[in-house]
Amino acid sequence: MQRKSTLHFQLAFLVWVLLSGVLLGSCTDECQSTITYTTYEPVYMTKTELRSSVKVEPARELQKPGKIYSHGQYLFVNEQQEGIHIIDNSNPATPQRLSFVAIPGNVDMAVKGDILYADNYIDLVVMDISNPMSVKLLNRVESMFNINNSFGSTQAESFIAKYNEKKVTEPYHGDCDGQPQGGILFADGSGGVRPMNAFSSASAAPGGKGGSMARFAITEDHLYAVNPNSLQLFDISDQVHPQKGNTIHLGWGIETIFPYQDKLFIGSTTGMHIYDNSNPTKPVRLSTYAHVNSCDPVVVDGDYAWVTLRSGNACAGFTNQLDVINIRDPRNPQLVKTYPMQHPHGLGIDQSLLFLCEGAFGLKVFDVKNPLKVTDNLLRHFQNLHAYDVIPLGNTLIMIGDDGLYQYDYRNPSAITLVSKIPVKPAQP
Repeated sequence: MQRKSTLHFQLAFLVWVLLSGVLLGSCTDECQSTITYTTYEPVYMTKTELRSSVKVEPARELQKPGKIYSHGQYLFVNEQQEGIHIIDNSNPATPQRLSFVAIPGNVDMAVKGDILYADNYIDLVVMDISNPMSVKLLNRVESMFNINNSFGSTQAESFIAKYNEKKVTEPYHGDCDGQPQGGILFADGSGGVRPMNAFSSASAAPGGKGGSMARFAITEDHLYAVNPNSLQLFDISDQVHPQKGNTIHLGWGIETIFPYQDKLFIGSTTGMHIYDNSNPTKPVRLSTYAHVNSCDPVVVDGDYAWVTLRSGNACAGFTNQLDVINIRDPRNPQLVKTYPMQHPHGLGIDQSLLFLCEGAFGLKVFDVKNPLKVTDNLLRHFQNLHAYDVIPLGNTLIMIGDDGLYQYDYRNPSAITLVSKIPVKPAQP
C-alpha cells in the first residue's frame, strides 16, 4: 500500500513539474504590450446621391491640387476628389480664377471644343464649358470607372466612395521578439485593409493638353481613359453623347496615358506599354518595356521616350531614376541610359528641354540634345517648392505642386523666370 501511494505521489509530482515548465515557459515567451496600426474604413455613397452631386460654385482657393489641363486660354486644375477649378490664363502673369465645378470623386479631365469630360467617381460626366462662369451638365455615362475595386455596375444602390484612415491602438499578446500574434502588419507599419488607388487623369490634341500624370486623353473623335487594369475607349464624334467602345485589358498597375502621333504610351507600375493607334477604335499592342516595380509617368518626343521611376508605398518600389528609351522601333524599345534622381514625379518635354518634377526637391530643367549627357546639362534647379506635374506650352510652363500653381517663361532657356503663382490656401490649425 505504501509503495502504491509513493508511486502515485511520484507521478503527481512529475505531472506538476511538466505543467509548471509549460506554464513558466509560456509566461517567459509571451509579452504583453500595445500596438498601433492603421485601418481604412469604407465610406459609401448611393448612386442617387452621386447623380445629383455636380454643381457650379463661385471660384475658391486651391487647397489640395491634383491634375492639370490646358485648353485655349483656360487652365483646369483638379481639386483632389472634389472638382475642378477653371482659371482664365489669357495673361499668365495674372491668372484669374473664374469658377469651381464641384464634382465629387473627380481626379481627371479632358476637353474637346467646348465640352469637358471628367470622372465623377464611377461615372463619366459631360459638361458645356462655353461659358466658364456657368458650366452646364449635359450628360452622364454611368458605371464606367473602377473605384476602390468596384465599378458600381451591379444592382447595388451604393458603392465605396472612399476610405477614411483611422489609427487604432490596442493590446496584444505577442512573442518577446516583438512579433504580434493573431494579426497581420504590413511592412510600412500599417494594418487593416489598404484602399485601392482611386481613378487617378499627354498631349491631348485637338482639344487641349494634359500633364504626364494624365489618365484621360483625346485623339480626334476618341476619348481614352485608363483604369487600374484596362484602357476604356469612348467614341465622342457626338461630343455630348459618348459611346462606350472597346475595353482593352492591360494587367494591373496601369497609371498614365500619353498619346504621340499614331501611338499610345501607357505607363504602369511595372513597365511602359506601346500601342499602335493608327486605328483609334482598336489600338494594337506593339511592345512592353519592363522595369522594376515603381511609379511610372512617360512622355515622348521624336525617337525617345522619357520615363521617371519613383519610390513610395503607393508604387511599392525603391527606385528613383530617369530612364531614356529609344523607341525608333516601337516593337523593340531599347534602354539608352538611366540617370539617378531624388524623387521624380511628372515630366514634360519641349524639343530639347526636359522639365522634371522632383516632388519636395523642386523642379529641374535639362538640355537633352544629347540623351547620353542629360545630367551634365542641368540648366536650372528651382528648389524650396513642391513639383508634381508640368505642361510645356511653347513659351510658358505650367507646373502644379502641393504648394500651388506656378507658371514659368522659358523662351530663353538660360534665363527661365517665374511669371506667376497661385498659392494653396494654408491648412487650418
